[in-house]
Amino acid sequence: MNELRFTALPGIPMVQPGDDLAGLLTEAADRAGLALRGGVLVVCQKIVSKAEGRLVHLGDVTPSPAAKEIAADHGKDPRLIEVVLGETRRIVRRGHGVLICETHHGFVCANAGVDQSNTPDDEVVILLPVDPDASARGLVETLTAAGHGPLGVIVSDTFGRPWRDGLVDTALGSAGIAPIEDLRGTGDLRGRELVVTTPATVDALAAGAGLLMGKAAAHPAVWAQGVPLVGDGSVTGDLLRDPGTDLFR
Repeated sequence: MNELRFTALPGIPMVQPGDDLAGLLTEAADRAGLALRGGVLVVCQKIVSKAEGRLVHLGDVTPSPAAKEIAADHGKDPRLIEVVLGETRRIVRRGHGVLICETHHGFVCANAGVDQSNTPDDEVVILLPVDPDASARGLVETLTAAGHGPLGVIVSDTFGRPWRDGLVDTALGSAGIAPIEDLRGTGDLRGRELVVTTPATVDALAAGAGLLMGKAAAHPAVWAQGVPLVGDGSVTGDLLRDPGTDLFR
């Protein structure tokens, strides 16, 4: 690669449950004069979750005793904590008003990915997609059937990172592109064999696209051109570290 270009898709409306997300993305690409072919479409998790109906009204939630106890310890709404616990496989750490959870997908993130920003109502929270890889695959298939492609799709979200301040967009799901590039066995500039080098391509693309998305930029989808569409796979299958090799678990 000598050039990598990111272009935000303009004019995507506030997505509602049941919306034709592929259609909305196509219309936005048309407005930008972009052909969805030979590149990767990075789509913010939030609009995927909205289209899939992954919304919970806190008024419909009855907090459990465990949720009430955690909420009291951290100054949180017990209804919110109950939703978080429903999305949690295990609590990794909690303290300083922060709840770090492992989701049922295997992601480790704050509040199990349950988000209160850019929701349709202050009493509504947004959950992660049930299967972000399947969401990405569905968009690839729908867009391809409509005459677009070849293309890859990444479903991204903003995560914090251990040992570093600041947030970075990362891939929750992908399709149409290999999530990780395995360079082991190849040589560096001096010909020395690489033994551990496996760049996370979809995470890098998600991070780049995240610079254009923002919380208030109204750019929930970004088209990336210049990356080869090589291979295929899934984030949960290829990027989540096996517990047997995880030194921090």
